[in-house]
Amino acid sequence: MNATFRQLRLFLALAEHGSVTAAAAACHVTQPTVSMQLRELAEAVGLPLYEQVGKRLHLTAAGEALAETARAMLDEWLALEQTIDAMKGLERGRLRVALVSTAKYFVPRLLGRFCADHPNIDISLEVLNRDGVAARLRENRDDLYIMSMPPENLDLERHAFLPNPLVVIAPEEHRLAGRPLELGDLAAERFILRERGSGTRLACDAHFARNAFAPALRLELGSNEAIKQAVAGGLGLAVISRHALAARPADDQLSILDVAGFPLQSSWFTLHPRGKRLSPVAAVFLQHLERTAREWSERRGMPSQSG
Repeated sequence: MNATFRQLRLFLALAEHGSVTAAAAACHVTQPTVSMQLRELAEAVGLPLYEQVGKRLHLTAAGEALAETARAMLDEWLALEQTIDAMKGLERGRLRVALVSTAKYFVPRLLGRFCADHPNIDISLEVLNRDGVAARLRENRDDLYIMSMPPENLDLERHAFLPNPLVVIAPEEHRLAGRPLELGDLAAERFILRERGSGTRLACDAHFARNAFAPALRLELGSNEAIKQAVAGGLGLAVISRHALAARPADDQLSILDVAGFPLQSSWFTLHPRGKRLSPVAAVFLQHLERTAREWSERRGMPSQSG
């Protein structure tokens, strides 16, 4: 089977974007070039690699197998390039990180010094919901993944690098603000919660179930910003990551309620499939993230996270 790296890269672009046109745009080549290269690749394999269903292309079984192998091959080649660069004393390469949406509140801050120290490294961040990150993790699409509730059905290397306290928030002048509360004191309140399947919602539901508490649900929202606005507007209470709030919650017209059992303590993890060989760039970034997160936690008055 004869296939070139160029053909494999074009095929992976097709698998990711779902159309020849989008793959051509992503790879900065013409559509006829992509079509010709993919046709030659399919002939080399000897089986159809994709099929048109409606307006979107879907990989065949042969295409799925090829995509998995192509990703592994290109990852190995990228790792070799970075190893050679390191031997030359250079710092080039690309870092691909997929993270859940709540992590966008702090990951860019932790990236600042890394980018300053390694200006020639290109960084690609994919910000998705938990299911989207888990899908990329299953397919081994990136170097590292960041989430607070790792999938239990995957064999993963996990590094806890930052606490993720979940707090109950209310409007700034709410009648319950400023006094100690039990969970039962919130029974008459309406709640605005993250969508089902999110890490915050999973942790929240588990805590409520353990305490036989059934919140009166008003809204489910997939955005922390939308939740904060809804709470500030008086639509209800919410459970949200402390990282999604300003250093002074009053700046967002919010208050953190002193509820027994809260903050819920969880952690942020960096993840990758067990046995995956991290590229030199990813390994350096992992060390940087753990060190910088520890310093950042101390500045914000949070306990540091031991790995």
